[in-house]
Amino acid sequence: MSSVIDLLKSHRSIRKFSDQAIAPELFDDLIKAGQSAATSSFLQGATIVRVVDKRKRSQIAELAGGQRYVESAAEFMVFCADLKRAGNYCDEQGKAFEGDFTEHFIIATVDVALMAQSLVTAAESVGLGICYIGGIRNNPALVTELLELPRGVYPVFGLCLGYPDQDPETKPRLPISVILKQEVYNEIGDRDAIAEYDEQIREYYKTRTGGGHGISWTEQVADLLSQKSRPHMKGFLAAQGFKFR
Repeated sequence: MSSVIDLLKSHRSIRKFSDQAIAPELFDDLIKAGQSAATSSFLQGATIVRVVDKRKRSQIAELAGGQRYVESAAEFMVFCADLKRAGNYCDEQGKAFEGDFTEHFIIATVDVALMAQSLVTAAESVGLGICYIGGIRNNPALVTELLELPRGVYPVFGLCLGYPDQDPETKPRLPISVILKQEVYNEIGDRDAIAEYDEQIREYYKTRTGGGHGISWTEQVADLLSQKSRPHMKGFLAAQGFKFR
């Protein structure tokens, strides 16, 4: 089997990093690898803010819910969806800026995800570990202020990057039969497959490094979707110029 396929299947989130720095040349190569990802309509609607300042990292760690690995990782970056850069040139080209359409928001956000995942794959291929930090959206307005993000730009997630100082287990994913459908969407056999998967996830949480709560996947996602989730995001995005026309 391809070594790339094996690499992708072995992904884990790393939350404990060694003190080893990432060589500047390697860091630049990782950025270039991320930048080489597909980009819809060639918008290239992603911008990375590299955060080095320790005080700023500490503030972001707190805003993200006390995730201390934001401070301890060799590198921490915030990946932003960026419509401002391209929008700057509408006037120059004699065009009216219409960048507040929902489709433009989707394009830029997808660009961010594709760029980040390409960078992550490159990083893991050379022995680095990563952890995505969606918690920066707990208080995106303050993160935006800290990073001086202008209107037309919003922080999608953070990314910790460094050499692992732990070896966690790989978290099992849903069965292929549940997520891969033929021709049409159907749920045939899904409940039985997910019931078996629930037991697998309970066991994973009970036995993984450090122990765990033993919760099932269905319990976890039902809890997620039965609660309000960052209701401030709609207003924040509107204030940043993403109005979803």
